[in-house]
Amino acid sequence: MEIHQLLAEAIRTRRHVIARYHDEERVFSPHALGTKRGVAHILVYQFAGGSRSGLPPGGDWRCLKVEDLRDVQLQPGAWHTAPNVFNPQSCLDEVELVAEPLPPHPPASHRPEQAGLPDG
Repeated sequence: MEIHQLLAEAIRTRRHVIARYHDEERVFSPHALGTKRGVAHILVYQFAGGSRSGLPPGGDWRCLKVEDLRDVQLQPGAWHTAPNVFNPQSCLDEVELVAEPLPPHPPASHRPEQAGLPDG
């Protein structure tokens, strides 16, 4: 099965993924699959593994280029997410598949862009 199909299956079945991305092992729950400027991307909640930019305790949202993923494996286990889910369109221009239901958005007063706090 090709990587794109594995990721779609992980979204449909809510399985987490172990993969290599930019020479780091990443463990994540994929939430949305599609394209950004014509290039396949996936919105994930990474909860373990490495990252060049660091990973906060508990995990964080990441937008990954599908073509840069290697050694993709689906794993059983708890689905990881967070209430501060990004709008999939912040990662994807065209959304092919989304995990349903996405976690609820926090109240507007708690969103950085609407509370006067800088993004990211």
